[in-house]
Amino acid sequence: PVTQFYKVSVDYTEPFYNIYGGTQDNSTQGGPSRTQNVHGIANSDWFIALGADGHQPAADPTNPDILYAQWQQGNLTRVDLRTGESVYIQPQPEKGESAERWNWDSPILISPHDSARLYFASQRIWRSEDRGDSWQLISGDLSRGIDRISQPIMGRVWSYDEPWDLSAMSNYGTVTSLSESPIVSGLLYAGTDDGLIHVSEDGGQNWRSTDRLPGVPDMFFVNDIKADLFDPDVAYVVVDNHKSGDFSPYVLKTTNRGRSWKSISGDLPERHITWRLVQDHVNPELLFLGTEFGVFFSVQGGNRWVKLSGGSPNIPFRDLVIQKRENDLIGATFGRGFYVLDDYSPLRSVTADMLENETVLFPVRDAHWYVPKRPLGCSTDGCKASQGAGHFLAPNPPFGATITYYLPEQIRSRQEQRREREKPLEAEGADTPYPGWDALEAESLEDSPAIVLTVSDADGNVVRHLEGPVEAGFHRVTWDLRYPALDPWIAEDKRQSSRREPAGVLVEPGTYTVNLTRRIDGRQEALHQAQTFDVKSIRQPTLPGSAQGDRVAFSRRVDELRRAVNGSVSAIAELVVAIDAIKEVTVRSTGNARLYEEANRISQRAQRLKVRLSGNLPREMMGDPGPVPISRRLYTAGYGARTSAYGPTATQQRSLEIADEEFAEVGRELDRLID
Repeated sequence: PVTQFYKVSVDYTEPFYNIYGGTQDNSTQGGPSRTQNVHGIANSDWFIALGADGHQPAADPTNPDILYAQWQQGNLTRVDLRTGESVYIQPQPEKGESAERWNWDSPILISPHDSARLYFASQRIWRSEDRGDSWQLISGDLSRGIDRISQPIMGRVWSYDEPWDLSAMSNYGTVTSLSESPIVSGLLYAGTDDGLIHVSEDGGQNWRSTDRLPGVPDMFFVNDIKADLFDPDVAYVVVDNHKSGDFSPYVLKTTNRGRSWKSISGDLPERHITWRLVQDHVNPELLFLGTEFGVFFSVQGGNRWVKLSGGSPNIPFRDLVIQKRENDLIGATFGRGFYVLDDYSPLRSVTADMLENETVLFPVRDAHWYVPKRPLGCSTDGCKASQGAGHFLAPNPPFGATITYYLPEQIRSRQEQRREREKPLEAEGADTPYPGWDALEAESLEDSPAIVLTVSDADGNVVRHLEGPVEAGFHRVTWDLRYPALDPWIAEDKRQSSRREPAGVLVEPGTYTVNLTRRIDGRQEALHQAQTFDVKSIRQPTLPGSAQGDRVAFSRRVDELRRAVNGSVSAIAELVVAIDAIKEVTVRSTGNARLYEEANRISQRAQRLKVRLSGNLPREMMGDPGPVPISRRLYTAGYGARTSAYGPTATQQRSLEIADEEFAEVGRELDRLID
């Protein structure tokens, strides 16, 4: 167990809950807190909920099939754990707005008042009332808006041309923590990475802020902020200043909704960076604190802290969460996986006087009754049976509609037919006459034969053409239930062997027909063979989403516009090459120098259009993407088309609308330049 978990979340599945965590470089993972198997929890019991770097997940407490997960810098998705589909739900800036600044580990919050209400934060705070399908802003920029490139590093401000490495770093000037009071709906707390704490008492209509905490240096980083579970006026904040070389623990409490704060760091050891605070849901004075070197608890509201040992490692506990039904404390460590303190409820009644007694019998949690399963055949905990340390995967049958056909004889080309005639003669030692140049030319020009399988929908519209083998015998070709991809053709000698084949839009369930034809020297000949079959859904998504026909139509629109954008980018590249040639030739000529100026002006205008289409790469590499390019709008609109049949969400529809509008403008300007 060496996984580095940033954050942890738990669901309320029966009989045993699941634990989810976002990892450094190893995806968002999920697995059971315990199993019914006698040998324990195996690696195979765990699964990947979302790829890439994993960050803060959030499991819906009312529906264990819904998980919110993200990869770095706010790429938020809603995962349907029942179907395995993920829907991209990152809020998007409106037309004309610059791109959002997302923290590397952006905060996601499910409202304690309504599980369909989400809060998510960039430098601004967004709220959704429909599980992320659409969003509305409830704040302006809550950061200081400092340009970090202009700030001194190692005692000086550095040139743009220095070896910056910001492309894989968190943005600066972002909201890092969110909380909503479970008692008062709309009482919100937010903390930033540049030393600000904000409070709203009306759901985000109005915000007040503070940039000073007693005993804490300015420009602190808010690691955690929590509203009290019992008192609407109380909240807690955990901040750190280690990026400035200060490793002191900073834990503070407010009793007046953030108007003033006092330290409750108490007797925490020095040089203990503090990461996360959680409060027991029964005893308001029982607090748990994750630090750089383990977990502490306090039964006095923070005045005195005691370190928990019990086998937990001396390692950063970046996050803590309580599974309220089981009274379990789960910790996410940065380097040693998850640790669970099963049933911590005895700590609720711990007092100094009690511990002076010799004997204490604490309440006992209800026990689960079942006969443990023995899927590996043995009856001991930790048994691997005959598996050893190996990991074996058997392949699934191909996904889609598998079409089987039989050819009584091979379909041969002219050259193959000639060779068939020549082989018996060669065996006899007889002459094999020269066929003549016309015959050889016909052979060299002939197109390769193929079997073509044409799939049509119930209305007779062609959905896909597939090619199959032409040798005699039985053959199987599997249609992946998708329309053809609209990606540009790539010459075979330039195709990467590791490149995944492009995938088109997934069709909707329904009735389809496949027709068989053969292609000889480029001409199609009907074989009068057809079969009708049904594509049936086996999924029951947690949320219904759009009608499948609407989803297909939307996704095909996205693909068409993406094709047009890619074509425009290619056209600009060709135009710039041609203009560069003109510029070079004008230098070598005796013509009018103004022609060079005109060519240069056209080239610059074209390259500015390319920025609108696909973004400003040097600016993006510095962590400041600027205005949202059309390609990013299409990325948002089309994200999840390969992994989900849910959309489009309202956010995705708006993204396509903006892309359509902006591409129309760019297209007109590009036409003028090319003309």
